[in-house]
Amino acid sequence: MTSTPPADSLTFHTASTRHLLVECADLGTTMALHHSLEAADLPGVAELIPAARTVLISFDPARTNAEILAEAVRGLGHTESASDAAREVTIDVHYDGDDLAEVADLLSVSPAEVIKRHQAATWQVAFAGFAPGFGYLAGDDELFNVPRRSSPRTRVPVGSVALAGEFTGVYPRSSPGGWQLIGRTDAKLWDLDREPPALFGPGTIVKFAEAGRETVEVAGSSAGSGSSGAAGSSGAASSASDSAVDSAADSASDSAAAATHSLEVLRPGLQLLVQDLGRPGFASMGVSAAGAADRTALTTANRLVGNAETAAGLESFGGAVLLRSTGDGVAAVTGATGAITVTAADGTVLTPRLGEAFALADGDELELGPTERGVRRYLAVRGGIAVETALDSSSADTLAGLGPAAVDKGTTVGVHDPRTAPHLVDPNPTQPRDLPQAGETVMLSVTLGPREDWFTEAGIETLLSQEWTVTHESDRVGLRLNGEVPLERARTGELPSEGAVTGALQVPPNGQPVLFGPDHPLTGGYPIIASVDDVDLAAQLPPGVKLRFTTSARPTSNAHPAEPSRTAAGSRTNENEG
Repeated sequence: MTSTPPADSLTFHTASTRHLLVECADLGTTMALHHSLEAADLPGVAELIPAARTVLISFDPARTNAEILAEAVRGLGHTESASDAAREVTIDVHYDGDDLAEVADLLSVSPAEVIKRHQAATWQVAFAGFAPGFGYLAGDDELFNVPRRSSPRTRVPVGSVALAGEFTGVYPRSSPGGWQLIGRTDAKLWDLDREPPALFGPGTIVKFAEAGRETVEVAGSSAGSGSSGAAGSSGAASSASDSAVDSAADSASDSAAAATHSLEVLRPGLQLLVQDLGRPGFASMGVSAAGAADRTALTTANRLVGNAETAAGLESFGGAVLLRSTGDGVAAVTGATGAITVTAADGTVLTPRLGEAFALADGDELELGPTERGVRRYLAVRGGIAVETALDSSSADTLAGLGPAAVDKGTTVGVHDPRTAPHLVDPNPTQPRDLPQAGETVMLSVTLGPREDWFTEAGIETLLSQEWTVTHESDRVGLRLNGEVPLERARTGELPSEGAVTGALQVPPNGQPVLFGPDHPLTGGYPIIASVDDVDLAAQLPPGVKLRFTTSARPTSNAHPAEPSRTAAGSRTNENEG
């Protein structure tokens, strides 16, 4: 039996208006807390993201709040050890990694001893992150505490077995990485056709063996569903069979093929993606929610055409999109402003308004001109876009590589049968939001934390008083910001990896914040000083926009005396107007 860590060993940090970060003294107590939270299933908790020393709790503010949750966490009782019913996996390894000799030198043992003890140790998945299927495995041999490489590799081969800090891990796909490589395996760590797709989930017991065959042994099938309880408690279906997954994929394909309406992409613009509201509930597999960057715009467009708010639509970055309709349908465009033109086969031209439903006839060409205010536009079509799903979502996650690929020229995008849309079309136009354009200044409210204590008072004052510019090095993963004075840190080094949220302002060593978008990494090691409250507005910030941050926790004047300013969250001023 293990118990929840003593309440006096826990520290609570505000991570956003809907996230609470609970910090523990060490990895063992963190794993115990995560298991206790899963078992408790506290009201209002949407998802848990365990990490090296913390558990990030995502909650519904309509059902609970940070104070209530903190009190509930302090009062958690004893729970059964996660290892008592853990799934066990054996991984065969070819111990020929490029860094094996260097690791042996760092640990003052021979390469043979590294291999022997790596196999003799019992490893348990503490948490997942970095990439779908990547598990951070903690071992019971104190020998293994290995520094990361001083210069990360630009490409680590898929299947690489590696060490970093107190963890070992296996790369589920080729990616950059700074871990020390000691071997490789043919085991498939991530497979969407398997249930669950991730071979490693929190609590899974892993043993490594010298490679002598090409298979992966999984012991204790009855305990397997218990090991993936994190996914189950947060909404993931952990008991579906492979045939059910195949049937769902076939159903999606059949729906697309049977659709009476489709859109041919004549010009995709800078980036055209299929997006819905994402895939929450799979953090235990290292998968972030992703989904539409501006959720308000997508749900509004879906309501206008009578779809469920969760239906998939098209997300356009920058506009300049041209589509041809095959069959008749009803569509709506929301989000960033810009020209909308429908040209019929006979040459007739219509100009629907942003935020209103309009008809598309067979042969019509729909053009979304370049964006003028804001940067992302959303197209909803009655019935919803029909593509194969990944983990119950049509969302394209550009960092994880999950979901449909970016829509290219010549692609035909299917639309579900409009008769499947659950609601009547809303004929009432919506009022466009007041979105920014390059050169204007936007005032954004933020919630400080969870790691504002890693910065000096001067650093926090710089965040709240200085003007920041959204640079061109920005995408769905994050917006890189630039300010004249970098944020001054009170502490150096990196944090142990911990959960991050959309809207977080993560600060790398150069002191210039990155505002996380929907495709951000699930966990990270740079401190987060604050989070933006209005993430939908943040998704509409084009390069060249100036930002000023304000918070009710530390009132400060963010406007220049000569500038007109509105102090509401997300208000906008024009630098050329004052």
